[in-house]
Amino acid sequence: MFMDSKTLLINLLLIAPSLAAESMSPNLGQDATEQSKKPEWNLTITPDGKNLPAGAGTAAEGKLIFAQKCSGCHGPEGIGASAEPLVGEVGSLTSSYPEKTVNSYWPYATTLFDYIRRAMPIDAPFSLSVNEVYALSAYILDRDGIIEPNFELNQYSLPKVTMPNLDGFIPAYPTTLKDLTDERTLYIND
Repeated sequence: MFMDSKTLLINLLLIAPSLAAESMSPNLGQDATEQSKKPEWNLTITPDGKNLPAGAGTAAEGKLIFAQKCSGCHGPEGIGASAEPLVGEVGSLTSSYPEKTVNSYWPYATTLFDYIRRAMPIDAPFSLSVNEVYALSAYILDRDGIIEPNFELNQYSLPKVTMPNLDGFIPAYPTTLKDLTDERTLYIND
C-alpha cells in the first residue's frame, strides 16, 4: 500500500514541474475580463502614433540594450540567429528572393514600437521601459539608414518616420471613396 521512498521521490519529481507550470499559465480556460483591463493589454499604437507614450531613445542607446537583451536571439547585428532577421534586405521584396525583415516589409515605424513593447524579449514581454523601446526602435531603424544615427525617436518623431515599404500594401478597409475606387481599379485591371 505504501510507496517506498524511491518511488515517492520519482513521483514527486514527475509531478512538481507540471504544478509549477500550471501556476505560471495565463489562466487558460478562465474569464479574461480582469486580464484585459491591464493597460499593457489594452493599448494599441496606431500608424499615426495615437497612444504612443512619452519617452525617447536614440540608436546609440538602443545598440547597448540590443547587445544585452536581443542579440541572443536576433544575432549581434540584428541579421538573425535563432530568431528571424530584423534588418537588411530593404528593396528585396520585388527581387527573385524577397526577404521580409522589419525594415524591408513593415509599412509603419509605429508598428515596430508596438511589437517590441508587447512581445519582446520573448521570455519577458512588457519588461522594457518606454525609453528602452524607443531606443531599440531607433537602433533597428538606423541599421538600414531609415533614420540618422543621432535621431531621437519619441512620441512625436516616430510617426513621422517613413518606412521603405509604406506604399507596398493595399488598404483592407478603404477610408475614403478614392481609396475604394483605387482598390477596385487595381482588381479590375489585374
